Amino acid sequence: MATIGNNHLNAKLVLLGDMGTGKSSLVLRFVKGQFLEFQESTIRAAFFSQTLAVSDATVKLEIWDTAGQERYHSLAPMYYRGAAAAIIVYDITSTESFERAKKWVLELQKQGNPNMVTALAGNKVDLQDKRKVTTEEARSYADENGLFFMETSAKTTVNVNDIFVEIARRLPRAQPAQNPSGMVLANRPAEQVQTSACCS
Repeated sequence: MATIGNNHLNAKLVLLGDMGTGKSSLVLRFVKGQFLEFQESTIRAAFFSQTLAVSDATVKLEIWDTAGQERYHSLAPMYYRGAAAAIIVYDITSTESFERAKKWVLELQKQGNPNMVTALAGNKVDLQDKRKVTTEEARSYADENGLFFMETSAKTTVNVNDIFVEIARRLPRAQPAQNPSGMVLANRPAEQVQTSACCS
């Protein structure tokens, strides 16, 4: 969910993806500027927050880093339900993690917030010599599914800040889409009054 007030935006952001793709490493690098060579697997989910200044607004990202193990999959909707944004992470050295990322995209398209800002992150670009998923293939998939795409490296910091900042930039633009339904509801009583006036 995202709430706006006095040029300040609070937004829930969820990270999804297979175990070992580097979700926790991306968040740690972004929030704390740290990288751990051996990162323990997340159990259920971990919570972080970070505030960014974007254009003339302040955006506070409330970040949920979810566990990638299959046994925790059933808990995922608890974290992405009501989220304003999602980063779906795969490992460029693993075609399996890319296929799994596609399943997350489908799940969000069916069950997530329809106005969600969604990014696809190809992590571990520092391992170019082990690459299995091409940039072109991932970019093409992202374009077809309305995602924005970046390749990242939590280890070398490539595009880590950029992907979170781009989400923050896109959030205010995504929000107005939620207002028309509220406006329609507000107008309905007036329409009913007009209908009864014209027909009496």
